[in-house]
Amino acid sequence: MEDFEIANLIYLGALAAVLGSWYIVQNKGGLSKMVRDAAAWVFIFVGALAVIGLWDDIRQNIMPRQTVIDDAGRVELPKGRDGHYRVTLTVNGKSVPFVVDTGATSVVLTHAAAERIGLDPDNLVFFTQAMTANGPVDTAPVTLDNVTLGPFEDSRVSAYVNGGDMDTSLLGMTYLNRFDSIQIKGNLMILER
Repeated sequence: MEDFEIANLIYLGALAAVLGSWYIVQNKGGLSKMVRDAAAWVFIFVGALAVIGLWDDIRQNIMPRQTVIDDAGRVELPKGRDGHYRVTLTVNGKSVPFVVDTGATSVVLTHAAAERIGLDPDNLVFFTQAMTANGPVDTAPVTLDNVTLGPFEDSRVSAYVNGGDMDTSLLGMTYLNRFDSIQIKGNLMILER
């Protein structure tokens, strides 16, 4: 333990002794009330310390940092609580949430995302297949007219609509390859053009 830490502990101990003595003198008549009040203050103090100590985790869970886009051609995506990187792109003028998936060859849309951007999954032809962790799934190839992420706008992006159940769309390598650099630093995925 360093000298300044020892000095801080001595100071805090002296402060606690003074406050404790003052409290005892003020409540000399009721020992049970004094113990109850002291216990309440101890719980408040321990709770405050816990919140301070866990603030970074609490802040990330309650108010997760959003995607940061700067003018220099850099996009920072924060890692979510589930360990995935998520981003919302504008596809054909509509917001579509994606999980960034460097293991996916292509951009893959859910049925709901396809409908949102103006495609009718019931009229698509599911003649291709993709291998997933759960086995093969039928897919329908589509072309996305316009895909926008911050200042980056791309036209005619190849994608697939998934024929199976999927919770969220996947942002695969056919889109990610449009960036010059993909890095992971700490809890950030950094995309640069």
